[in-house]
Amino acid sequence: MTPLITVQELSASLNEVVLLDVRFGGPGTGEGRDAYLAGHIPGATFVDLETAFAASEGPGGRHPLPDTAAFQEAMRVAGVGAETLVVLYDDWKSIAAARGWWLLRHHGHHDVRVLDGGWGAWLAAGLPAEKGTHQGTRGDFTATAGDLRAIDADDAAALALDGVLLDARPADRFRGEGETIDPKAGHIPGAKSFPALSLVADDGRLLPSAELRARFEELEASGERVGVYCGSGIQAALATLAAEVAGLPVPALYAGSWSNWITDPSRPVETGA
Repeated sequence: MTPLITVQELSASLNEVVLLDVRFGGPGTGEGRDAYLAGHIPGATFVDLETAFAASEGPGGRHPLPDTAAFQEAMRVAGVGAETLVVLYDDWKSIAAARGWWLLRHHGHHDVRVLDGGWGAWLAAGLPAEKGTHQGTRGDFTATAGDLRAIDADDAAALALDGVLLDARPADRFRGEGETIDPKAGHIPGAKSFPALSLVADDGRLLPSAELRARFEELEASGERVGVYCGSGIQAALATLAAEVAGLPVPALYAGSWSNWITDPSRPVETGA
């Protein structure tokens, strides 16, 4: 069962889903909410990535996983119930939506989809939008142990040695060039460069499943012992979504990612290709 939904499928089932607008304009900008207020898919509720999908920045990284109770409450407020089909969308190549998809699956909610192409695909199809806010009925979602796995720095280091560890950041940051976000440049030794943005076509839709599968297989990353990280665990979620679309085992997510790895000066850093 694909984790994606098309705009046509969503348009035909708007009254049957809990729709979450997770557009994200960047840390602390509020641009995602502003964009939502200016226009969104009818019936969508806005969910803020930084407060609902992440805990506060600290030793755990720039976007560590949220506290389970806090995430459960955020999803209940957004209308997520135990049996509801949840659809998420953004305008950022589905990166924020993939983070929400991963979190819901990680916390035991299986009926989750990402709108392929996001807000841009909805507008391109000439479908209606509404302004202002929408608040649905409070849900009864209960967070439990799900089927997607999170790993820590030690697990990531082990996978780099005896499995496959993918780095989902742009290739220049993997090489240690042009780092403008984190205070230290480079990558986890043994990791392989696997830019998440390369998994998305120019129109914002994920590449076809066969092409995604080929991308993973090229790096021998189609098995069970695969992990993925990025700068703060957001772009890496897109790689986990792509693996599911490709019909492959979903890589374990190192949620703290590079921004957590570099908080311990004893952890090694590698640069170059």
